[in-house]
Order: sequence, then C-alpha cells, then structure tokens
Amino acid sequence: MFKYSKDGISVLSVLDARRAKKSGLFPVKIQVIHNRKQKYYSTGKELSKEDWEILAESKSRRLIEIRASVENSFSIIKSQVEALAERGDFCFDALSMRLGRCTGTTLNTAIQGKIDAFKLNGQVNSYYNYRSTLKSIERFAGGSVPFSAVSADWLSRLDKFLRNEGKTVTTINFYMKALKCVVNDARRNGILKEAQYPFGRGKYEIPSGNSRKLALTMEQIKKVVTYKGSKTVEKYRDFWFFSYLCNGINFRDMLFLRYGNIVDGEICFVRSKTSHTSNHIREIRAVLTPEMRDIIKRWGNPDDGKPDTFLFKYARETEDEFVISNIVRRVTHRCNIALAKIAQAVGVPRFTTYSARHSYATVLKRSGTNIAYISESLGHSSLAITENYLASFEQEERIRNAQLLTKFD
Repeated sequence: MFKYSKDGISVLSVLDARRAKKSGLFPVKIQVIHNRKQKYYSTGKELSKEDWEILAESKSRRLIEIRASVENSFSIIKSQVEALAERGDFCFDALSMRLGRCTGTTLNTAIQGKIDAFKLNGQVNSYYNYRSTLKSIERFAGGSVPFSAVSADWLSRLDKFLRNEGKTVTTINFYMKALKCVVNDARRNGILKEAQYPFGRGKYEIPSGNSRKLALTMEQIKKVVTYKGSKTVEKYRDFWFFSYLCNGINFRDMLFLRYGNIVDGEICFVRSKTSHTSNHIREIRAVLTPEMRDIIKRWGNPDDGKPDTFLFKYARETEDEFVISNIVRRVTHRCNIALAKIAQAVGVPRFTTYSARHSYATVLKRSGTNIAYISESLGHSSLAITENYLASFEQEERIRNAQLLTKFD
C-alpha cells in the first residue's frame, strides 16, 4: 500500500501472512529491503487478508484509523532510511538504533533490538549470547539502563558482579563484546558522545577469554572408549567416540547426518558453522570406520535405503535453527554429564564434547601427520588457522615435557 524505493533501499507496508496470530489475524509490518536482505518492523496493527485487500480504499472508520496508523509507522521508518542513505552508511543495525532513539532507547532496548534481529535471521548463537548478556545486565542494574550510565566504572562493577556470580572469564569476554557492539552502535548514531565512550586503554578493557581446550592422549582415549557403565552412559560415550573418529565433527553436524552423507565408504559433510559465512564451501570427508558403523547400528536409525534418513534418532525434519539448536543443546548437555562420570571413573581430566575435535587434531599432530592434511580434515580455510588452533596444545605438551626434566623419582 505504502511504497518507497531509492539508492537500493526499499520500504513498503505489507501484511505478514506467514503466521496468523491467536486472533486469526495477521500482523501489518513495514518491510525494509537492502542488498537482498530484509527486515520487518511492527506497526502494532493486525488485519485479515480480506481487510488488507481493501484497506487503501475503504471508507470504514475502523480501517481508516488503521490506515492512518500504518502510514505513520511507514513515514517514521522512511524518514530514518532517507537520513541514513543520505549519509551513505545505511545498515539495519543503524536503522534499528535510530528508530529506537525516536522512542527513547536504553541499553536494554538496544540489546533487545539485536536479540529480535538475531531471532528473525536465525542467528542462534548470537541470539542466546545477547539474551544472556541482557539478563545479566538486568540482574545487575535493572530493566532501564540509560546509555549515559555505561561508564568505565559501571563496566568494571558489572565485570565484578559477573565474577561473583561465578561466570568464567570466557563468558564475561562474550558478554562484554556483545555489550561493546551495542555501545559502538550508539556512538556511531549519536546517542552516546565520543567523550562518554567507556571501552579502551585507560578505560575498561575486556578480559581475554581463556577457553579450556583439553585434548586427550591415546592412552586416555582408550580408557574412555573401553569404559563399561549404564546403557545411557555408554550411548553418550559412543557419541563422543563417533565425533572423535569423524574428524572431530561437532554435535550439531553429527546429529543431523543422513545416510546420503555416506559416499564410497566415507562420511561427507560441510560444517554448518562455515556454510553461511565462507565464500568457499569446503566438503569434509571422514572414513567410515568399523567402530563408527557399530555405533550407528547400536544407537542410530536403521538403513532403510533412503538417503534422507538421519543416521541418529534425535534429529527431525525442520529448517528452524532454534529447534535444531534445542535438540543439539539437550543431547550435548546429557553427553557432558555422562563424560564427567566417565572421567571420574577412569581417572582422566574432566572433558566435554568439544574435546573430541581437540583430541582428533592433536593425536594426528603428535603422530607426525602433515599439518596440511589436518587442516583439510578439520575444514579450516587456511593452514594459519590450523597452526593457531594447535598452538595451545603444543604449549601444554612443552609444559609436560619440562616437568619431566625434574621428575627424579
């Protein structure tokens, strides 16, 4: 009904008929399109498909009022789009920030705007990270924090609060990076003055994350995979072992493997982590070993000859990344509980599902395998990434070797 298009940016009012509300009506939204990406902004109005068709010409008082409200929402968004386009730096984050400023943006509403965008775009990890960040901020400072309150001292106190809650340095690193991103948007859009910017040297510096990358030795792996316990624990033990054997495949990719991924005795897959971010999609191939076949036979779906059948029983047909994420999170959590029991029982350091990938890489490295092969089998885009990935493990090995020099007993 209302349309605007200039400089590669289009704004139009639409009826979002993808999903009806409980009332049976559909929300009216303002759609903004730029570089083949689109975002929807709510007008707060709902209509039936029939009323939407006649909205532009209707003489009904109710529909006239709705039309005026939609036009007002359209005009606000159009004016902000024009202002950004004139500056030559249009992006959706900047638009959301400017729209928020028109209605009194706080740190909370700005973060929530990011969360909403991540949910709409199916960016699951960013969604959960920003949501956790917002919940922590609300526990610390309440539900309406003005940007002017976000000083270096405020950030330091938030840091201390998170540590007292038991958050790890890595978690605090994630939260503060998310917060910095939102503050950068506010600075770029004039909500926060340059002199008020709280990050950087001499101000608040984000602590470096120290993710614990534990790689098991061959001796430790043998203890783990030969452990006998309950049926449930052995199932998750086998899932970890399958991940290790399958080039350190992560659980997201492993749980959604299909029989069609098996080609000429190999499992062929593309890492979901890189499939949407890399210009060069690299297929990974892992030999389907007898041990992997046994694990599929014990815990997987029977091979019915259909390539779309999932190898394992947890996956289901869905394109909703949040549904997929919930499945993977649930299985990963249960697996980590089982792995903790195994670690305690066999006397190895506590490890998690992630250590399957770390262990795969370091076992090959320590056995003298060419780093180019390791890089390819991990799906890394360059040798430099693989070398950096292995660096922390090599340091661990140097520390152990140094300790041997004074082990006189």
